[in-house]
Amino acid sequence: MAKRDYYEILGVAKGATAEEIKKAYRKVALQFHPDRNQGDKAAEEKFKEAAEAYEVLSDADKKAKYDQYGHAGVNQGAGGYQGGNMEDIFRNFGDIFGGGGGGGGFDPFETFFGGGGGRGRQQTRGKRGTNLRVRVKLSLIEVANGARKNLKVKKHIECHTCHGSGAKDASSVGKCSVCGGSGTVRKVQNTILGQMQTTSTCYQCNGSGQQITKKCLTCNGLGVEYGEETIQVDIPAGVQDGMQLSMGGKGNAGEQGGSAGDLIIQIEVEQNPELEIDGQNIIYNLHISFIDAVLGSQVEVPTIEGKAKFKIPAGTQAGKIFRLSGKGLPSVNSYGRGDQLILIHVYTPNDLSADEKKLLEKLRESPNFKPKPGAKQERGFFDRVKDMFE
Repeated sequence: MAKRDYYEILGVAKGATAEEIKKAYRKVALQFHPDRNQGDKAAEEKFKEAAEAYEVLSDADKKAKYDQYGHAGVNQGAGGYQGGNMEDIFRNFGDIFGGGGGGGGFDPFETFFGGGGGRGRQQTRGKRGTNLRVRVKLSLIEVANGARKNLKVKKHIECHTCHGSGAKDASSVGKCSVCGGSGTVRKVQNTILGQMQTTSTCYQCNGSGQQITKKCLTCNGLGVEYGEETIQVDIPAGVQDGMQLSMGGKGNAGEQGGSAGDLIIQIEVEQNPELEIDGQNIIYNLHISFIDAVLGSQVEVPTIEGKAKFKIPAGTQAGKIFRLSGKGLPSVNSYGRGDQLILIHVYTPNDLSADEKKLLEKLRESPNFKPKPGAKQERGFFDRVKDMFE
């Protein structure tokens, strides 16, 4: 099933400000929050859908990519929602209300439901891993057809001894000394309206309710070690130079069981010695002789798919642009393809023999060799450029 438009999900216009997007997400997230819709799978999916939309539209770079390329520009090849699991969604949701991350902010669900609404936070443990950025070089043929790349990435991976927990063994984990295992801390403040109680994620255990008593000797309690992972990346056809793709959970591993960061893949398209890229179109500069321009000829020209025969009509003018329909690049966000444009350059010799000069002198006075500015073949530059869009 096709993804819904992110702006439609949050109920905002495409030109909405960052504050309007934030306010809209807050409203939708409150409506479909799992604690208000317990057991309702449809509401949970809408909650996740809203979180995905907000993650993209609240990030200026991701938003620009989405506005230009749609869903393909922000999550192609990454397997769906890039924000991680429900733990990350709850953490980001708390941040919307000024809390999250172990701070003392206000979470309406923890207050309204007496701490039960903090279930997502209580499951959160450790520190989220950082994002990684890699460059992937693609040839023109890979851009045209898509590519599968196996990337060897050096990064923080899960500790092989403690499997990411950070503890020496299973018995080296106990209740958090600050929150007593609840994962939350409560604070009572005196205000002019009386006492007000707020609940926030425990700063000691980050909401897990657990505390390591003996650290893993391999990773010193962090749950991660430095290593290498081979990651398979499917890059869609039609990507452009400078485009970024994201793979959720493929960045650095999180400490003490925290979720992993993302892998940001920046596309770099290698230059082709014969063909130039202009958006979805491919440009080839064809250099022909004066004789071929006058009499016409048949030549082979390079295309993305290999050599193709091309007929030069008699009387072809320098600067003429021919079009090979559908021989360009596909769009990353639609089913269309660009064209290959062949730009004609007529070579003028400057080192002639005496016999060649005599032959040309005989032709100089011929009526057919005199310029005719008003003739159809003598169209101006802007008229020739219009041919590109016909």
